Amino acid sequence: MRETVTIASQRREQLLDITQQVAAVVARSGIRDGLVALYAQGATCAIMIQENWDESVQMDVVNLLQRLIPRGVWLHDEQDGNGDAHLKAGLVGPSETIPLIDGRLGLSRWQNIFLCEFDGPRRERRVVCTVIADT
Repeated sequence: MRETVTIASQRREQLLDITQQVAAVVARSGIRDGLVALYAQGATCAIMIQENWDESVQMDVVNLLQRLIPRGVWLHDEQDGNGDAHLKAGLVGPSETIPLIDGRLGLSRWQNIFLCEFDGPRRERRVVCTVIADT
């Protein structure tokens, strides 16, 4: 089963919690055990599993990546000014796979799923959610 989750971003760089949207896809699938594969469609966004309790962790991720990969110093910036966004997205990666256990995402209490926006704001970002049943 496959569905696409869409979400808008409000800032150039931010982590957006999509856990509830993914859980809703899982519920609609009716699949109890298997895998959930998530894929961010976009060269300047990514998917990350990270702590959900304290927003400071999400800001720390953004701040770390800004320090590691600053804006305005990359060859691609001459094209459209977002060379850093491409590098950040490539470093974090476009996908995650999560176990599906008894109809629920196999995340720990402190984990959520985040779309990482590195080139926003965007009216629409798309995450393809594929739910695969164990055979």
